Amino acid sequence: MISCPACHLEQPAASVCTSCGLTFAKYRPPHKENTVSTTATTETTSPESLPKAGFWVRLVALLIDYFLVFVMQFIFGVLLAFIVGHDFAMHGAILTLIQLFSLVLSLFYWIFFTGYCGQTPGKMLLRIKVIVTDGSSLGYGKAFYREVIGKFISGIILGIGYLMAAFDGQKQSLHDRMAKTYVIKL
Repeated sequence: MISCPACHLEQPAASVCTSCGLTFAKYRPPHKENTVSTTATTETTSPESLPKAGFWVRLVALLIDYFLVFVMQFIFGVLLAFIVGHDFAMHGAILTLIQLFSLVLSLFYWIFFTGYCGQTPGKMLLRIKVIVTDGSSLGYGKAFYREVIGKFISGIILGIGYLMAAFDGQKQSLHDRMAKTYVIKL
């Protein structure tokens, strides 16, 4: 049995994690005959030693996710407009419903995907993942804190919270620091 250094799933020995797709060969020290250092093994499997995703790859993943959410919101808006037709008496209610749906869809998208597997579809495409700095599971509560509260604060200060990832040694943005998470490369 082997434990994945990213998602900590216990699984039969293989070259790739069955849960998150991490390639183990990238993170294991080369096997030396009769000499196995336990400190090297511990060091390479700790979350701090995993390769982090940089600012640009995270930005592209974010743009992909924004595009996907926008498409879903657009489709729902068009469907509602088609159903209502030219009934101008219902426009205020329909606009309110569309805005409410857009908010709920956005929150659900970010919190569900991040809390469930640490990856939104944009992150999945670019093979990056959100993990907790202490190695514990992310969960929906921490995902809510990171994705809603943390990103709100990162954005409200003129986006400086997001830019921190470009200059931080561990490539953590403000919302990563607040939620104690890393975004790693798989």
